[in-house]
Amino acid sequence: MIATAMPKPLISGLSGSSQVHYQLSPSELTEQTILRAQGVLNDTGALCINTGMFTGRCPKDKFIVKDAITENTVDWNQFNTPIEEKYFLQLRDKMMAYLGRREEVWVRDAYACADPAYRLNIRVINENAWSNLFAYNMFLRPSSAELDGFEPEWQIIQAPGFTADAAVDGTRQGNFAVLSFTHKTILIGGTGYTGEIKKGIFSVLNYILPQNKNVLSMHCSANMGAGGDVAIFFGLSGTGKTTLSADPDRKLIGDDEHGWTAGGVFNFEGGCYAKTIDLSEEKEPEIYHAIRAGALVENVGFERGSNRINFADKTITENTRVSYPLHFISNALQPAMGGLPKNIFFLTCDAYGVLPPVSRLSPGQAMYQFISGYTAKVAGTEAGVTEPKSTFSACFGAPFLPLHPGKYAGMLGENMRAHKVNVWMINTGWTGGCYGTGHRIKLGYTRAMITAALSGALNSAAFIIHPVFGMEMPVACAGVPKEILDPRSTWTDPAAYDAQAKDLAQQFVQNFQKYASGVSEEILQAAPKV
Repeated sequence: MIATAMPKPLISGLSGSSQVHYQLSPSELTEQTILRAQGVLNDTGALCINTGMFTGRCPKDKFIVKDAITENTVDWNQFNTPIEEKYFLQLRDKMMAYLGRREEVWVRDAYACADPAYRLNIRVINENAWSNLFAYNMFLRPSSAELDGFEPEWQIIQAPGFTADAAVDGTRQGNFAVLSFTHKTILIGGTGYTGEIKKGIFSVLNYILPQNKNVLSMHCSANMGAGGDVAIFFGLSGTGKTTLSADPDRKLIGDDEHGWTAGGVFNFEGGCYAKTIDLSEEKEPEIYHAIRAGALVENVGFERGSNRINFADKTITENTRVSYPLHFISNALQPAMGGLPKNIFFLTCDAYGVLPPVSRLSPGQAMYQFISGYTAKVAGTEAGVTEPKSTFSACFGAPFLPLHPGKYAGMLGENMRAHKVNVWMINTGWTGGCYGTGHRIKLGYTRAMITAALSGALNSAAFIIHPVFGMEMPVACAGVPKEILDPRSTWTDPAAYDAQAKDLAQQFVQNFQKYASGVSEEILQAAPKV
C-alpha cells in the first residue's frame, strides 16, 4: 500500500485548513524537505538538515505536569521540573491552533518496544517533513495491516516554529518539552532538535515500565552472541558505548534504549541516533555506511565546493548526528529482542587515570556505580583548558529518569542476583597518569578485555582488590599487557596516584550524598574508601 493512499486520521484540535501528510515514506519526506529548501542531499543520498538554534537537548526546559498521577511518584529534581496542568492545556491548545494555521502538517503512527507485550502506540504530529522522517527512523514501524484500526496511546506534538510566552505559559523561555502522564501527550515547541522526540518517549517508558510492568528500563546498548548470550553496555557520551557494542561477531539488539524483563532484553526503538563527529569508515564502518538514502543527518558541514560531509567540522556543533532505521546495520537482530544478559559493562572514560582498565564489581558496587554514572572528560570547549572534568549522571541517563535512581538500581540488583550476571567496569580513558601526562588506553586492549569477559576467560582469572574503590582487578588478561591492569603500577609516582585516587573517591562520595536516603545499606557500603 502506498503511504499517501492511506486514510488520514482525524486529529483532535487540528483545524481542517491544514493539509495532513500521513504516513509518508522516507523518499517522499526527503523529497518534500528538499523542495521546501529545508535540506540537501549529501553524496551518498542522505538528507542533511540544520536543526536551527538548538543542536542538543535542553534539560532545563523539560517539564512534567505535576498532578494526581505524578505528585508523589516523580523524583522532582533539576531534570524533573514540575509544571501546572493549566499551562500544559493552554500550550496544547495554542500549538494545535498554530499547526491548524500552517498550510501542511505531517502525521505518523508508530510504536515503541520491540516486545509485543510492552508495545506503546504513538502518534507523532510534526510541523515539517524532516522531523517526521526522524520519527520514521527512530520508532518502530507498523505494517499496513497494523495501521488498520491503529489507536495511539501517546501523542507527540512537535512544532519548532511555535514558541511559548514564558510569562504566560509557565515555561523558562520560548522553547519547551512538556510531558503529561494524565493526558498521555508530549509537547515540544521552539526547538528543531529531533532528539527531544525520542528522549520524550524514553522518559515516558522510564516512568511506566518499572512501576507498572516490573520492567527495568535502561539507557544502554546491547548485543547478542552466536550462542544467545546477551551483553549490555552502559556509558555516557564519549565512553565508547556504540563503538564497543558494534561487534561483527555479535548481533546488535540496539544502541541506546532497552528494557529488561523476566525473559530477556528488548529494544525500545526502531533505529539508531549516532554521533558523527570525527566519524570514519575505519573506526565505525557500520555507522559510516548507514549514511545513505533514508538517513537524516543533522548539523554537519561539507567539504568545500562539494556535498561530501566533513565529519571533523564542528562549526555548527560537536553534537552532529545521524538517524537511520535499525535495518541499515548489517548485523542488526530482527526483531530486536534477546535473552537474559550474562554480562553487563559499565563504560567510563576516566581522564584522571585512576580506574583500572577492566574490573569486576560486586552487586553492591554495581548498584553504587550504576547510580553514580561516572565518566571524566577533558574540557575542550574553552581554549587552554586541559584539566579533566568529572561528570556524574545517575543510571547513565539522569535527564530521562522520572523516578528516583534507587528504583532502577534496586531492579538492576534484583536482576543481577536472579540471573547471576557478571558486571564489569571498563575504563576507556587514561592510564599512566592524568590527561596530559598519561596516555589513552588502546582500543585494541579494551576490545580484548571485553572479549575475555564475554568468553568467560576472566571468570577464572586471579584478582586483586583496588585499595580505594574496592573492585576486583584481574592480574592477567589475554591480549593485554599485564603491567596496565593495575593502574597504580602505571604511574611513575605512586604517591601522586594515591592522591589522585583519593580526590576522585571524594568526588564520588560527595556526588552520592543526594541519593543516600533512597538506597539500601548494601549500596552505601560499596562507596569508595576515602
